This record gives sequence, structure tokens and C-alpha cells, in this order.
Amino acid sequence: MSDSSNDLRDGPLTGLRVVDMATMLAGPYGATLLGDMGADVIKVESTFGDDSRHLGPRRGSQRTAFMSLNRNKRDIVIDMTKGAQAKEVLGKLVETSDIFITNIRGDALDKLGLGYEAMRAHREDLIYISVTAFGYDGPYAGRPGIDFLAQGYAGLLAQNGEPDGEPVRLTVPLIDVMTSELVCSAALAAVIARSKTGQGQRIEISLLDALTHAMANPIGAYQNANYDTPRTGNRSLYFAPSGIYRCKDGKVVITCFSQKFFENLCRALDRDWVSDPRFATIDARKQNEDELDRVLEERCMDFGREELVELLVAGDLLTAPINEMPDVVADPQIRHNEMIQSIEHTLEGTVDVTNIPIKFFGTPGGVRLPPPALGEHTDEVLGELGFDAGAIEKLAGDDVVWSHAKLDAARKARSASK
Repeated sequence: MSDSSNDLRDGPLTGLRVVDMATMLAGPYGATLLGDMGADVIKVESTFGDDSRHLGPRRGSQRTAFMSLNRNKRDIVIDMTKGAQAKEVLGKLVETSDIFITNIRGDALDKLGLGYEAMRAHREDLIYISVTAFGYDGPYAGRPGIDFLAQGYAGLLAQNGEPDGEPVRLTVPLIDVMTSELVCSAALAAVIARSKTGQGQRIEISLLDALTHAMANPIGAYQNANYDTPRTGNRSLYFAPSGIYRCKDGKVVITCFSQKFFENLCRALDRDWVSDPRFATIDARKQNEDELDRVLEERCMDFGREELVELLVAGDLLTAPINEMPDVVADPQIRHNEMIQSIEHTLEGTVDVTNIPIKFFGTPGGVRLPPPALGEHTDEVLGELGFDAGAIEKLAGDDVVWSHAKLDAARKARSASK
């Protein structure tokens, strides 16, 4: 570890250093989770920056896609096209680091000298994690890919949507997020292994493998029972009622996976549907699902959304409102769980980011640092690596490293010349 301190107030991973040399979501968000748990995450960017810096709505000079995904990191800009000088700077950073995360594709990785063996030369017990779309070798190796493509290849698109409609992608990039969690899990497993063997290792994780893993149920149904799971929209494949139902001023989720919950529903809504032969059993309800949904929604229309949810919760039912984003950020349980955290951004004042989703009661993690500006910590990190002021000035003069101030001045100069 880069720091032998036993003070774990910042989280259980205090003392670990992570180099985040990835872009967009899966790799960087995995590094973010490690940072949430106390690791010192150094994000290494080019002068262009992570691609996510150029996506999403603006907050002043920043973009929300980057800000949403990169809390708890310090940022350094190294121009890796500058050859030996750039490699020397990165090498000194890797020497002090435990984990290296990248999603640069193979050819570019080798061209920049960032492959596993090259990085391991700086630290023999390095844990090196490479994230790809489809795998580090095989017939699809080297192809560009994103979450959407993995949804196509692993069958999720074919299974998501209305039964008679077209395939529909998941709007939220959950496959990227699942992959980021595998990045975090793999890093922690490798740290434990290293504590026992003294050896680091190379780790490969792909979006395709992450989603194939998540698709275990439909894949198993097809492989073992020759059953190709159909699209069901908001309905359940196995039981009814289960879906989204309108009420006076909104919509709610209601789902009853057992006889007990259906009987609870009948009591809560003061209807004796369970005595109706069409609805008396799970099999009967599935056979008469259209009619069941019709009478259920008709009854739901007697209530406002909040009133209906309160009534169903009191009746021990599985229910939820269909929250829009203003409802989500104001939700009392989300707020109670402290899943939205305010923090001061260097450039944009108070910003809100999501918080660590794991509650440690002995060594709590959390949001310590705001999403960094591009090159915000370049001089600070170089100083920690042993570069004195003169050496930093020379590297900056040779355009090997860039501080935020230098990048901002260059941007202003380009704008003025147009």
C-alpha cells in the first residue's frame, strides 16, 4: 500500500492508491467506488480530457456526465504523446500506486506504452485492470463498444419492451454500472490475494461478460429447458397482477408474486377478487390477466397517488410510486440514506453528487472530494512524487504536463485567435 496509516476514518481503503486512466463510465466509476471507500484515486487525463467531460448538460464550464461519475478523485494531465518524459512521470506515479485501471483499446494501449508488462515494470506487485467491450482477445477483440452494444449481443435488447413492440434499450447505462462494480470487486479480491502471495496480477473485465453474467436466468432457461424467455413489458412472466397502474394523479407499481400478497391487495382495496374463479389462484390470474389489470386499474383510479401508496403500504403490499426525477431527489428514504451529497466544487460552487451505496459502520466512506477540474491537481501530485518546482516548470514548459490554469489560458488564447 502507498500509505501504512491505520487511520481509516476516510474509509477502509485508506492507504491504497489507484491510477484511473479510463474514460466514460465503466472504468472510471469503478475507480470512484474505490475512492468512496477511502482510496487515493489519481485520474490521469489527456489535454482533451475524459470523453464524459464533453457530454451532458452544462453546469457553468463543466458537464454533468463527468461531474456525476468522478467524485473522490484528484486530477493530473499528462500528454502521453510526449514520449520518454511523459512515461517517466507516469512511471513515478505507478511506482507509488496499487491499482491501475484503463479502458484504452489494445493497439492504442501498446502504442502509448501502457500495457500490463510496461506498467508492471514500474511496480512488480501492481494490480492492473483492463476494461473492454467484448473481451481482451477472441473474435470481437479490439472493437469499439458501449453499453448499448452489449445489450444487443447478450440478449437484453431482445427481452426488453412490450410483447408486441420493438426491443427497447435500458436508458440508464446499467451494464456500464454493473461492470464498474465488477472492477471494484476484482480490485479488492486482488488486494486480498496480494496480501497472501505478495504478487499483483492482470485482470480483464468486459461489458459483454458482465451482462452475460447478469442474464443467468434467461440463458439458463434456454440452455437447460429450451425455453426462450419472451418480452413481457411491465408484466411478470410468472404471476399477476404485476405492472404499472394509473390512479387519479399519477401511476404506481403493484406486484403480487404470491397468494398472500393478492389476498392483502383485496383487503386493502376492499374488493373480493379472490372469490372470483378467474382470479382465485396464480394460474387463473395469469390466464385472465387483461381483465384483472382492468378491474385493478379501475379501482386505483379512485385514489390519488400518495393516498394509494400509503394505503397499499399499510396493507403490506409490494408497491411504489412512479417517481419523476424531482420526486427522486426529494424522496425521504433516499435522503435518509444520505445518497445525495452536497460538496463545494472548485469552479462551480455547491454541487450535488450521489454518495457511496455501502454503509460501513466501523470505517465509513463517503464523499471527500468533488469531481475535479481538468488538471486541477497536476502540480500537487507531481510534488508528492518528488518533482521539485523547477522540474515541474520544465515539464510544463515542454507541454508534458498541464495544470488547470495552463489549460484554461490555452483555451482562452485559442478563443481569442478565432
